[in-house]
Amino acid sequence: MSDIFNVKDKLSVAGKEHAYYSLPKLAEKYPNINTLPYSMKIVLENLLRNEDGGQSVGKNHIEAVANWDAKATPSKEIAFMPARVVLQDFTGVPSVVDLAAMRDAIVKLGGNAEQINPFIPSELVVDHSVQVDVYGRADALDLNKKIEFKRNNERYEFLHWGKNAFENFVVVPPATGIVHQVNLEYLARVVMASEQNGELTAYPDTVFGTDSHTTMINGVGVLGWGVGGIEAEAAMLGQPSSMLIPEVVGFELTGKLSEGVTATDLVLRVVEMLRAHGVVGKFVEFYGEGLQSLPLADRATIANMAPEYGATCGIFPIDQVAVDYLRLSGRDETQIELVEQYAKAQGLWHDANTADAVYSSNLQLDLSTVEPSLAGPKLPHQRIALSDMYDKFQETLDVMTQGRRAEKAEEQKERFEEEGGEQEQADRLSAKPNIYSTININDAEHKLHDGSVVIAAITSCTNTSNPAVMIGAGLVAKNAAAKGLKAKPWVKTSLAPGSKVVTDYLEKTKLMDELEKVGFYLVGYGCTTCIGNSGPLLESIEKGIEEKDLVVASVLSGNRNFEGRIHSHVKTNYLASPPLVVAYALAGTVDIDLTKDPIGQDQDGNDVFLKDIWPTTAQIDELITQNINADMFLKNYGEVFNGSSEWNAITSADSQLYPWDEASTYIKNPPFFEGMTMEPAGIQDIENARILGLFGDSITTDHISPAGNIDANSPAGKYLQERGVMEEDFNSYGSRRGNDAVMTRGTFANIRIKNLMMDGKEGGYTYYFKDDKATLQDGEEMAIYDAAMKYKEDGRTLVVLGGEQYGTGSSRDWAAKGTILLGVKAVLAGSFERIHRSNLVGMGVLPLTFKEGENADTYNLDGSEVLSITGLNNGESKTATVTATRADGSSESFEVNVMLQTPKEREYVRHGGVLHYVLRELAAQKA
Repeated sequence: MSDIFNVKDKLSVAGKEHAYYSLPKLAEKYPNINTLPYSMKIVLENLLRNEDGGQSVGKNHIEAVANWDAKATPSKEIAFMPARVVLQDFTGVPSVVDLAAMRDAIVKLGGNAEQINPFIPSELVVDHSVQVDVYGRADALDLNKKIEFKRNNERYEFLHWGKNAFENFVVVPPATGIVHQVNLEYLARVVMASEQNGELTAYPDTVFGTDSHTTMINGVGVLGWGVGGIEAEAAMLGQPSSMLIPEVVGFELTGKLSEGVTATDLVLRVVEMLRAHGVVGKFVEFYGEGLQSLPLADRATIANMAPEYGATCGIFPIDQVAVDYLRLSGRDETQIELVEQYAKAQGLWHDANTADAVYSSNLQLDLSTVEPSLAGPKLPHQRIALSDMYDKFQETLDVMTQGRRAEKAEEQKERFEEEGGEQEQADRLSAKPNIYSTININDAEHKLHDGSVVIAAITSCTNTSNPAVMIGAGLVAKNAAAKGLKAKPWVKTSLAPGSKVVTDYLEKTKLMDELEKVGFYLVGYGCTTCIGNSGPLLESIEKGIEEKDLVVASVLSGNRNFEGRIHSHVKTNYLASPPLVVAYALAGTVDIDLTKDPIGQDQDGNDVFLKDIWPTTAQIDELITQNINADMFLKNYGEVFNGSSEWNAITSADSQLYPWDEASTYIKNPPFFEGMTMEPAGIQDIENARILGLFGDSITTDHISPAGNIDANSPAGKYLQERGVMEEDFNSYGSRRGNDAVMTRGTFANIRIKNLMMDGKEGGYTYYFKDDKATLQDGEEMAIYDAAMKYKEDGRTLVVLGGEQYGTGSSRDWAAKGTILLGVKAVLAGSFERIHRSNLVGMGVLPLTFKEGENADTYNLDGSEVLSITGLNNGESKTATVTATRADGSSESFEVNVMLQTPKEREYVRHGGVLHYVLRELAAQKA
């Protein structure tokens, strides 16, 4: 690190001098810096501090940001190095597995195991392993925790080894909280201070996280975003991330939220607006006088959803609200002083006198116009006003049932009219035909209909970090319980807070008791329903759904509701605020207009409406003010790394190399480095490849990557059974991300994925073609994994074809890892989601795109063709030629784009991936 611009300065905090790289000093030479957005100033400081003579960061990179043209199309590559990495256990365990495998590999290449350590602070929070097995009872938390530890003992033993073996690596134990809430409430520094080149240096806290919702930390002014496990591992090993200087969208907030409107309602409106505006790959920055009325928790809620509006980040500046939150959450006063002084010295402080920044584009939202809303049935940006929810569900139902309801409805309408019913009522009933299954729960019969809510979950960091909506949910429960209402028997209810602080204030306000009265018991601390860990439904409910092919619903206070994600039996999933989750659990159906219809009846048989049980903003604010304080945070985070007795009872090996257990079905040494030599293979042209899958638009990484439950008849299920694992012990794909054999078998195996080769059939299937003369009709249908293994025996290279926005979503590391382990060398799509493209590159998979306006249909590709991809020129070429040869020998050639955007990306693919690149670099240093 040098100071080629001579801008270093000093800052004294609590009697200690801190060096820092002064942006105001640099602005004397480059005045454009004064109008840079907040986020771009952080990027500029990052480059300034990490300048290394051009090896990764040079003078030209710094000047490119200092002279940033807001309206220019991004074209300049820079290298960004985060200050720290945050991991959750689903994605963190495979990252640690890779580091352990790298230790083995570097020893074989002539290096030392101790060379493989995180270079920067790396913090893992175990939060994705808890599942809602037990619910609706007082001992649910304890029983779920016991089941969690039994299921995950091998993984937890491995993490125990990792926290002892690796330097600069800590683990926050299970049952503590959700990674993003722990990051917000405890791990975030906002401003870092560490020894650099022999002097104490202050600099912005920046973070990469192995979860897409890492952006939640943007709410407190920390620039960070979600990356795949591969990119995170590279950062842990000291490799900066190559990125294009982004566009920055300014989002001005004015006014104040109206009575009864929650932060969840606000964020769903923001998601809708930004999706429509188009912010994929861009930074979004919030500013304006409306910030003053927006609590830090509301800001974090908006920031959390950045992946849902498609942005790299959704950041708020450091201001008095942020500093007040640091104090409330128990941060050290010296640290708070550092944050405030540094932010003001660097021009990063936001107040009424802050000069307007210049943005690439601008949006504005008057907070007073936001209305209560949900989002669904399968995408987070499908916002539905609460008042429109009934009608929108009818539309969804009509589409999903393909006319089944229409016939039944017409019969009912005619019968009702014959009996002299009112026309309006007849019309209303016609939208709710009498299709149901009779189910038995606790020896009582109930009717399950289309629209029945079978899962109501207060879960996910998005909302459980926010006291206003959590206390709001408690007050809805309190008011409902006072009228004798509780969740319907067929609703699986759960409360999974993001940290123990939430439990503290719910107990202090006595609202935990009220939530329990209506059915919401504490089930665990972690990310549950939102990531598919909703657990099983009652057998009678699952059978009832199957019997009539019912379109039932889940309502959750989460951030993701992608198709097939929440539960395999639940086709419609709606995101909502915690108070609305409670309301829909009470109603037991989404086939209702909560703005007009009664939610139930009280003890005297009187109708109870939502407005009767909805709390006022003043009631919520009063409870927050009186019951939440810094002592709660200090108590709960005072011994955060110590863990429970169950955690501390786990034993692990004391060794630099991990003693792999061949019998383990959770932790396995991956084959990434088998046969690796010091010389990279380079990027070769691809000859005579087969198409493993042909996919349409919006294939998400949730479709590609293994997630959720493991089916007994799937390749992964068969693998586990062959090794003596009983079906009840399968656990989830997420928990087995440390075993490549399980995960590769689950890649492209989502129950809702559609391979267009299969004529509309859903699931992870494809055709295997024995020879080049085979047509689509000659193909042998089988699981994608099985076909890939057959092609491997044949010595065939594989490619995947996709549509627009290929790879949106989360679960990103194994979406790329599984792809390469199946034998796929290239993915040709209409366009890529930013992180998935980066992670394909990180695993050595070549990303290609069709020319604008073209796709597989343009060339009548049906998936049976043999493809050759030529003209790659070791990755230097911006385009390549694809030749598709059909069974009859005819062929067609067309040009595609090679999506390697930087020299470093070309190096990664030449080496077979970023880990191979780092290994060779470190081994060469040792030599």
